[in-house]
Amino acid sequence: MDILILGGTRFVGRHIVEAFAAVGHRVTVLTRGQTVAALPAGVERLTGDRDAAEAGLAALSGRRWDACVDVSGYQPQQVRASTRALRGQVGRYVFVSTVSVYAEQDRAVVREGDPLLPAFAGEGAEVTPETYGPMKVACEALVQAAFPGAFTVLRPQLVAGPGDYTRRSTYWPGRAARAREGDGPVLAPGDGQDFIQTIDARDHARFAVGVVEGGVSGIFNVAGPRLTWADYLALLGTPEVRWAGGAELEAVGAGWQEFPVYLPRTHAQRGIMNTDAGAALAAGLALTDPAVTAADTLAWSREANLSPLLSPGREAELLTALAAAGRGQSAPRLP
Repeated sequence: MDILILGGTRFVGRHIVEAFAAVGHRVTVLTRGQTVAALPAGVERLTGDRDAAEAGLAALSGRRWDACVDVSGYQPQQVRASTRALRGQVGRYVFVSTVSVYAEQDRAVVREGDPLLPAFAGEGAEVTPETYGPMKVACEALVQAAFPGAFTVLRPQLVAGPGDYTRRSTYWPGRAARAREGDGPVLAPGDGQDFIQTIDARDHARFAVGVVEGGVSGIFNVAGPRLTWADYLALLGTPEVRWAGGAELEAVGAGWQEFPVYLPRTHAQRGIMNTDAGAALAAGLALTDPAVTAADTLAWSREANLSPLLSPGREAELLTALAAAGRGQSAPRLP
């Protein structure tokens, strides 16, 4: 098949490019040309910029692809430009959205049929935590209107894995590894009974291939296994954990927001850590063992020489302050 990827040089998009190429499809990427990336041999590179509307997509003129996978559409005007330019030129439009489109993220379980945030009505606004979800809602609507019966919307949960330049999913595998090398204990927020749920970027990519190959329409949450933090840190082989609740952290001038990926189970967005992916699993989503995801993420982050989001100095400062205040609880060493 001939596949067009809008984006494709970083993290999620790059894994999607690699997944299509790995099974023999002919892949073309359209990017602004700002990120240098070693893509698989044979991948065609086009340059364009949706922010310049249809004029920025001249490289697509007169071409046809079996499917388009839109990884880089964040603002409505961008998706409006690409859907207009590609109408009649692609057989299926796959849009990578987000679970942040849901209006009631405090639900016990987040499902595809849940209410959405109001669609963003403006043009050209900056993507912020406040506008991100509403903008994606508007983008989804544009795709569905332009490709009725031939659209697929993927709503990934927090994405993890090799290539995560945000450094969110790299932190805990790296911190556990340092602890195994003698740099412990590991400071962790909460009491171990909050939840973490992510999706391996490679699983997300292979699912994108599957829906294109199978001509699968619809809207799908894409999420991985749900674990307690205690189980997750044990899975990482963390030898000793010092837990600290929200009040304890606040007392020493810290907040749970300093800890990557973590959300308290009482948070208004706690449903993000219980995203139902039943529909995607039934449609062919296959999940990698979280231990494998963590090991591969650690290996990549070490090769990339990434610095941790929570610095060792800051963590040591907090551990010292908690000890001085008589706060924090250490878990027994794991075998």
